[in-house]
Amino acid sequence: MSVSAVAADRSVCAPLPVLGRDVLVPLVTGGEVDYAALDYAASAPALQRVWDDVAAYAPYYGSVHRGAGYLSQLSTDLFENSRRTIAEFLGCRAEDQVVFTRSTTDSLNLLAAVLPQGTRVFVFETEHHASLLPWEQRPDVEVTYLNAPRTPQQAVDTLEKALATREPYGPALVCVTGASNVTGELWPVQELAAAAHAHGARIVLDAAQLVPHHPVDLGELDVDWVAFSGHKLYAPFGAGVLAGRADWLRDADPYLAGGGASRKVSRRTDGGVDVEWHTTAARHEAGSPNVIGAYAIASACQALTEAGFDGLVAREQELIARLRAGLADVPEVTVLSLFGEDAARVGVLSFVVEGWNSSHFAAALSAEYGIGVRDGLFCAHPLVRTLLGSEPQDPGECGAPDAAPGEKSLNAIRVSFGAGTPDEHVDRFLRAVKELVTNGARWNYRTEAGRCVPA
Repeated sequence: MSVSAVAADRSVCAPLPVLGRDVLVPLVTGGEVDYAALDYAASAPALQRVWDDVAAYAPYYGSVHRGAGYLSQLSTDLFENSRRTIAEFLGCRAEDQVVFTRSTTDSLNLLAAVLPQGTRVFVFETEHHASLLPWEQRPDVEVTYLNAPRTPQQAVDTLEKALATREPYGPALVCVTGASNVTGELWPVQELAAAAHAHGARIVLDAAQLVPHHPVDLGELDVDWVAFSGHKLYAPFGAGVLAGRADWLRDADPYLAGGGASRKVSRRTDGGVDVEWHTTAARHEAGSPNVIGAYAIASACQALTEAGFDGLVAREQELIARLRAGLADVPEVTVLSLFGEDAARVGVLSFVVEGWNSSHFAAALSAEYGIGVRDGLFCAHPLVRTLLGSEPQDPGECGAPDAAPGEKSLNAIRVSFGAGTPDEHVDRFLRAVKELVTNGARWNYRTEAGRCVPA
């Protein structure tokens, strides 16, 4: 069924069927309701298509690259074809490499490990911790943290100024998100890439929150690398991707040393060993690869491509407009934003509710309405603190607020959705927000292990 045909009856289903769409969860007030998964920004549910593809392959699972048997040969072909499918999905250039990793975090740590000595890294404080923290692990790399911009143009101007004053002139890398995991706002990636290249720097795009919602083309965006996670892209099994320029990857020592990364190992006369490492993506893929994870990502890429991003984006924008209009009708709700109300965004939105501890509010949404959202600092502590107007030393933990119901705490609520979200889930969420703000919770809650739970 086409996206347009499904869109005609959105009250029933979403454009792309996902696992868990029929799961019933109990309510503390009695009865059951189908679970409304509105935490896609953390982990999107797996597409039914992905699950079916993996299940069809599972009986043929075998070792990859070095097996002589039929199943090993088939698995190797599947693994390498998955690499090609993902390269096509990302618009990779002929000389680019696609390296399989465990996640966005792993991808960016890999890139940090291969930076040339003395590289200057420029990163906005608004980044997710996956793209904010890896660079500090290199003592020979200097990191410059840029203040949170309040407009897309200010982001470009801030980067331009920082790059123009760097000394000495040497290798430099800019790290930027494509879409914020807190506000969902789109960043001016093309403009930032142009600024980076104009000053002799390279740029890596954290596309974890962008790639499930929008097409990402390395050539069109003119970025040097892109990193993302399969579990954000409707693909389970703990795999990720780092795709882009090959030279720094080829010139650095392997991320992990071991079989698969090495082409030839021989003993030296002095008793040691000489190693000849691969120069392809295999150089940084030591050990037995996660072939199912790679295939799951490739399957998700194919599903999104076949569905058509134009229709998916248009529908998501309608849901975003409905969500924002509904929250605007509740004066106690404040939506968090860097770039203002008119900023373009994907299906990710964070907010606070006057008079409510965010953990208490999220717990009530789950226990009384069967709605799953996220609360906390979303592994983007500096950004959320900026948006909440707090001081850097204020307490607050990612996903584990300490304050009891009714007490002030440093955390927010995040609602996120995508191609598997039925309209009814967004409508139920808005109804629940209005009822909780107007009438309060219908159940008592307590703090347990740092979280608010039904008493």
